[in-house]
Amino acid sequence: MLNKNIIEDINSKVSEILHHSPAKDIEKNVKVLLSSAFTRLDLVSREEFDVQQEVLQRTREKLVALEAKVTALEDQLGLSQPESITKKTSDKPQKSKNKETKDN
Repeated sequence: MLNKNIIEDINSKVSEILHHSPAKDIEKNVKVLLSSAFTRLDLVSREEFDVQQEVLQRTREKLVALEAKVTALEDQLGLSQPESITKKTSDKPQKSKNKETKDN
């Protein structure tokens, strides 16, 4: 029992010394310094990054859909051109359809 009390006493004294040691102050100062540096770097949290990544993915999907609609509309316009325009273009050397729609 005497040994147990001595061990507990030593443990409490070591804990007290470590609690009041300069190492604790150094740890606090380093944390403040790092926090300040990270704030100046204008970093975002992982959660904010993930949200923006999802927004970007949805935007890309919408862009692909809109590009497909524009291509379909361009194809419709290409098919429904008046005959006079068709004659003028048929006199010219043949270009690929993609190049014609890009020129418009």
